[in-house]
Amino acid sequence: MTRIRRGYIARRRRTKIRLFASTFRGAHSRLTRTIIQQKMRALASSHRDRGRQKRNFRRLWITRINAAIREIGVSYSYSRSIKDLYKSQLLLNRKILAQIAISNTNCLYMISKEIIKFK
Repeated sequence: MTRIRRGYIARRRRTKIRLFASTFRGAHSRLTRTIIQQKMRALASSHRDRGRQKRNFRRLWITRINAAIREIGVSYSYSRSIKDLYKSQLLLNRKILAQIAISNTNCLYMISKEIIKFK
């Protein structure tokens, strides 16, 4: 009986999986079953960490804004300044406020004075 040559579909699928895991170390880039497990784990981690990254950046921006605002005035806090921002209808998000706080504290000082004046 002659040997039957297998098709290319399974090999193509494994090659595609191997390309995904080409940067993994050890058996995680060589053994098909391990590659599949690591691929599922990597995709789950990346999905989870996208949300976590957004949370972490928001926390960082809030910390930077709070530190800059407390330098300006001792009795003024982050939460009160954000509340007054919304009251005065200034549409500046936390990312922009944090960049202003780092690069140009005088501008943040002027913004906070306008907010206090508007109250």
